[in-house]
Amino acid sequence: MEANELSMPTKYDPQGIEQGRYDWWLKGKYFEAKDDESKKPYTIVIPPPNVTGKLHLGHAWDTTLQDILTRMKRMQGYDVLWLPGMDHAGIATQAKVEQKLREEGKSRYDLGREKFVEETWKWKEEYAGHIRQQWAKLGLGLDYSRERFTLDEGLSKAVREVFVSLYKKGLIYRGEYIINWDPSTKTALSDIEVIYKDVQGAFYHMKYPLADGSGHIEVATTRPETMLGDTAVAVHPEDDRYKHLIGKNVILPIVGREIPIVGDDYVDMEFGSGAVKITPAHDPNDFEVGNRHNLERVLVMNEDGTMNEKAGKYQGMDRFECRKQIVKDLQEDGVLFKIEDHLHSVGHSERSGAVVEPYLSTQWFVKMQPLADEAVSLQSKEGKVNFVPDRFEKTYLRWMENIRDWCISRQLWWGHRIPAWYHKETGEVYVNQEPPSDIENWEQDKDVLDTWFSSALWPFSTMGWPDVDNADFKRYYPTDALVTGYDIIFFWVSRMIFQGIEFTGQRPFKDVLIHGLVRDAEGRKMSKSLGNGVDPMDVIDKYGADSLRYFLSTGSSPGQDLRYSTDKVEATWNFANKIWNASRFALMNMNGMTYEEIDLSGEKSVADKWILTRLNETIESVTRLSDRYEFGEVGRVLYNFIWDDFCDWYIEMAKLPLYGENEAAKKTTRSILAYVLDNTMRLLHPFMPFITEEIWQNLPHEGESITVAKWPEVNPEFTDQKAAGEMKLLVEMIRSVRNIRAEVNTPLSKKIKMIVKAKDESILETLQKNSAYIERFCNPEELTLGTELETPEKAMSAVVTGVEIFLPLAGLINIEEEIARLQKELEKWNKEVERVQKKLGNEGFVKKAPEKVIEEERAKEKDYLEKRATVEERIKELKGE
Repeated sequence: MEANELSMPTKYDPQGIEQGRYDWWLKGKYFEAKDDESKKPYTIVIPPPNVTGKLHLGHAWDTTLQDILTRMKRMQGYDVLWLPGMDHAGIATQAKVEQKLREEGKSRYDLGREKFVEETWKWKEEYAGHIRQQWAKLGLGLDYSRERFTLDEGLSKAVREVFVSLYKKGLIYRGEYIINWDPSTKTALSDIEVIYKDVQGAFYHMKYPLADGSGHIEVATTRPETMLGDTAVAVHPEDDRYKHLIGKNVILPIVGREIPIVGDDYVDMEFGSGAVKITPAHDPNDFEVGNRHNLERVLVMNEDGTMNEKAGKYQGMDRFECRKQIVKDLQEDGVLFKIEDHLHSVGHSERSGAVVEPYLSTQWFVKMQPLADEAVSLQSKEGKVNFVPDRFEKTYLRWMENIRDWCISRQLWWGHRIPAWYHKETGEVYVNQEPPSDIENWEQDKDVLDTWFSSALWPFSTMGWPDVDNADFKRYYPTDALVTGYDIIFFWVSRMIFQGIEFTGQRPFKDVLIHGLVRDAEGRKMSKSLGNGVDPMDVIDKYGADSLRYFLSTGSSPGQDLRYSTDKVEATWNFANKIWNASRFALMNMNGMTYEEIDLSGEKSVADKWILTRLNETIESVTRLSDRYEFGEVGRVLYNFIWDDFCDWYIEMAKLPLYGENEAAKKTTRSILAYVLDNTMRLLHPFMPFITEEIWQNLPHEGESITVAKWPEVNPEFTDQKAAGEMKLLVEMIRSVRNIRAEVNTPLSKKIKMIVKAKDESILETLQKNSAYIERFCNPEELTLGTELETPEKAMSAVVTGVEIFLPLAGLINIEEEIARLQKELEKWNKEVERVQKKLGNEGFVKKAPEKVIEEERAKEKDYLEKRATVEERIKELKGE
């Protein structure tokens, strides 16, 4: 295909380049999994964002990493499925819709369940549309033909199947337990939906009188309002102070009810008075004590956090109002004798922010121990889940090994309704995928399932499971990688693993790539309260998707947090701009060359051989580091190759043949420019899809789109270490001369004499062969090359490997200053020699390091010693010693 440089605007304009490109990709169906049996499948399922609002920077980071992996694998010849979808997000979405209704002066109860659910579906459609627009703006290569939603019919079927199956195995049960209750949204919360915050509270010390009038027993609480539900006082059975009281009764103040004193090992004799009040309906530990002693469970609170009829005269009061009043009353009665300040950890609802109430409630639970045991056992087998970085496996296992039963019912209307029915007359429970045939005699459970219950099935429910013969399930499951933040290892990753093992018999994904959180430039978590949040769409509007993507994906190492900085995004934009300008220059000099005209067989200059060698090294590094998910390192490798090697050196050196008279050299240079740029764009494409597609379309290329172009491979014929060494010498020389010129304010435009003394004949030959580069980039008035040359007296000098450079800058050189400069250089070489000799003197290093690494260090030692000796010699000369 012929290139046409005129279609590339003179200025890099990300908005112009990105406009319409995504739709073009979708029209070409480049992102759709092809079910091509000749290719190996590669699958990622997107962590489904909640349909509650906009995507934030964390989503942009997470999805960019997945896009990099899938774009790369597609180019490497895999049949890639990246499956998109969204989560219904029970509590969060219901709260948003209820808030919207409140603004309209309505509540969900005014609408009724059916109408409310209809309203929530409308919300979902609207916000799903926003999310798709954001995915498009980021350039995500998603297969929309397979998009799923956690409440769609296929996933609902999977949820019912799992619930019924676990119930029949005895792994789902219904019971009365103390659960975390959110009085604001009136629903149960799982342990991990509770955020603990330190709150300044108080310890209230009270005297409960003994029923026989022989004295009293001291107890303390942080929640005096729950004392109305006390059904015992507990002491340690070995506590000599209270042994004689076990079996006696105390009178519960205010209520006047007699309650027993029980002996239980749960009590800590050393803490407080050594006696504790027991409220089985309002505290998880007291609930267990109550079970052991067959105590009554007295619930004194309503679901909305107000006091109920069991609270007597406090009925109808808010729990915190009740606390104030009860404290006052107990003080007046002489029961409450001391209040001390107490900073303690209090649970708050992650969703509503309300203080969580430990609350006695009948809920549905998953019996976790057998499921967790299977998941833990998998990690010692060959088919285990690989955590990247592997330290997160310990985090995961620690949680799994200390698992508690999972409360899965939620008192909401939006979600998967629990497939359980109760007989209106007998109370019999019927659990099945389908309702009973005589439905008129049954009432379905009003609760829905915890959002994470359906999300836990995401890797296989999206592929058509429970239909195990589904073509996608058979081909694309289990998935290859899951990319997610460390903050949801417990919420989501662990649950997908144990449900995957239980229902498919294998891990749901091979690797879990864990990233951190995006923080602001000062390292603070982004939040509404701090006002430091950044909308990724605003960043794209200003700098383009490629700049944001490259910054996000290369700005940290796996598992680490990422600090967002506008300056860094701007630096990435500068990088993209550099790529654009270099590409335009190359294209303008290709003279409409076609793909078929690219010919790399001609005679190559040292610069040609070097850039092809560096390209090979870059292809190898980028591929290897990407397979290890080291995208920060990939970014560094690509940046150094593109900015330093290709733009700053090769393009400058290519100008010599391009502007010269040798037609064969011109043709070879154009071919190498085309070949290197093509391969570089392919390497960069997963990170910066828009700019690379635009440049690639203008280059002489084969195929329709870079998205399906072949991933670059190392061509051993193009590796020439001798040429790479020669080029390294030339670059070092040119840099040294430029540095000296800068030190004595002699611009490059001013010609100077240059004497170059080579250590041996082979180095001299290299210099002679490449003298055109030295003349072009050092601009000497007169260039003298040799092995036996007299050292000029008043000259600036530089030492590079195997070469001494002298610039006789008479009148410009200050001998004292030049000695001072050389002494600084001597210090540098002293440090380098010391460092390398320390390394080589370390027995551990010499024993463990590969031979190649040791050889490299020995070569460095030899080089540094030579350079040091040359500098020492030069200082002596200048001092006239």
